Amino acid sequence: MTRLEFRVHELTVGQLAERSGVAVSALHFYEAKGLISSRRTAGNQRRFTRDTLRRVSFIKVSQRVGIPLSEIKAALATLPEERTPTVADWARLSEHWRSDLDARISQLERLRDDLTECIGCGCLSINKCALANPYDRLGDEGPGPRRLLVQETDRAHGDDGRSPRPAQDTGHGTCRPVVDEAPDGMPADCLPSCAPEGC
Repeated sequence: MTRLEFRVHELTVGQLAERSGVAVSALHFYEAKGLISSRRTAGNQRRFTRDTLRRVSFIKVSQRVGIPLSEIKAALATLPEERTPTVADWARLSEHWRSDLDARISQLERLRDDLTECIGCGCLSINKCALANPYDRLGDEGPGPRRLLVQETDRAHGDDGRSPRPAQDTGHGTCRPVVDEAPDGMPADCLPSCAPEGC
């Protein structure tokens, strides 16, 4: 049974561990890193305020979606230490994280949906790579899976990271940027409409 009585305002480390589902050793680690805090009794035992449960839950869920502890700590540092954080306090933290969380959600959606597509990693190992990344041209943009990454510039503009690439001169006229689909099996960055000569 993990239910806590309403009148309980301070928790032992065991109670905090049981109700939060986080190991005692992890709670000690969080405290050592300054993510949570406790007071010591006369017998040198830890006592945590009840609102620490919300902080620990926030840490646990944030870690689960891949947010580094350093970012979690910075976010928690915006909450007041001298009192229980209010709805307004948590709302400010949420607003601060909104763009980053939206970008992470977009990244996770791509990971879920796009692994059967070309991700722009340069492997050229599936048929669609020849259309979406001919001759590994996306490697010119930088390392990593170019079609899967959410770029910092995309976050700033609030798009999904799939904005078109700048036009390129291939020596056969100016070609259109890479797009997700091309008709008639034509390379996506070389459509007939890109130049009179085609590519």
